[in-house]
Amino acid sequence: MNDEQYREKLTPDQYQVARLKATEPAFTGALLHNKEKGTYTCVCCEAELFSSDTKFDSGSGWPSFWNEVEGAKITQEEDFSYGMHRIEVKCSACGAHLGHLFPDGPQPTGLRYCINSLSLDFLAD
Repeated sequence: MNDEQYREKLTPDQYQVARLKATEPAFTGALLHNKEKGTYTCVCCEAELFSSDTKFDSGSGWPSFWNEVEGAKITQEEDFSYGMHRIEVKCSACGAHLGHLFPDGPQPTGLRYCINSLSLDFLAD
């Protein structure tokens, strides 16, 4: 898809986050408190990214996962914005900004994928 097609498909807020790397305000995401069983997909291209089985309440204000689904299309890139060093996670299928990865999650991985609700769709089982 090109930029114009993403603008047509996404809401203005989704476009800002997924295509321009904005961040939704903490504790405002529609999927933050979602407890249903299912799969979280990329809002831009529908690639499967995370399972509800790995979602946990990190207290950070964004949906958090301790692992990606097997075969997920997620790319990690260093991010030095805002005077911090973080690991940005992106959908490798379409380049959408998803959020960031931190090494402070629960076992078994010890990882916390901190993901914007606006970058995700949810498919219930």
